[in-house]
Amino acid sequence: MFQASDFLTIALLVALEGLLSADNAMVLAVLVLGLPKREQRKALRYGIIGAFAFRTIATLLAVYLIKLGWVKLAGAGYLLYLAFKHFFLTDAHERRNAPQAKPSMGLSAFWATVVKVELTDIVFAIDSILVAVAMSPKTWVILSGGLLGIVMMRVVIGKLLSLIEKYPPLVDGAFIIIFWVGAKLFLEYLHTEGYVHFEVPNWFSLGLIVVIFAASFLYARAHARKGHGSGTDDQARHLFD
Repeated sequence: MFQASDFLTIALLVALEGLLSADNAMVLAVLVLGLPKREQRKALRYGIIGAFAFRTIATLLAVYLIKLGWVKLAGAGYLLYLAFKHFFLTDAHERRNAPQAKPSMGLSAFWATVVKVELTDIVFAIDSILVAVAMSPKTWVILSGGLLGIVMMRVVIGKLLSLIEKYPPLVDGAFIIIFWVGAKLFLEYLHTEGYVHFEVPNWFSLGLIVVIFAASFLYARAHARKGHGSGTDDQARHLFD
């Protein structure tokens, strides 16, 4: 039965996804940025399809997701590795450019990137689904809010791609955020397992991401080369056309 409160809940879930998607979007933007421009949009489209499918299945099985603490641990390890590799295993010149996508797992660079996007979506989706289940017992409400939230997150990614391509030094800031997201996932895993007795508030995490991004943006803008990134805003704007 449809109720007015159901649509309000959907709106709140979409807004929540948008507010909390800063970390998700930053990670996914960096992952696809290593692909040629003509393939970035395609990779994200495949990512959207996979995210829709996973969230639909995961919502129906949400009662079991709370037991998947190892997913957060694996996700944290991967994100921390990405940040470590960027800052300590890459020379200063290459650091100012997004890491190029490379073949792995027996797949081409494109499909390897798509797989990474899908796996990252899975890690980030678990918390969103559990929050949604707590807000409403109705499956159609949870699905509607979650799937519309995915679309909002992809819009955020498009804007981030334009900024990162226009201001290459912003890549460093992106990996600082990736490091923080990995550390937060690790702390959440420790809390779930009872090793630590505190949680990182969402408002603190979001605020820290905003501060890091703002500081990185100001630094990158101050050091941007004249004329660099001409037209990238338009290209990124049409990424999801």
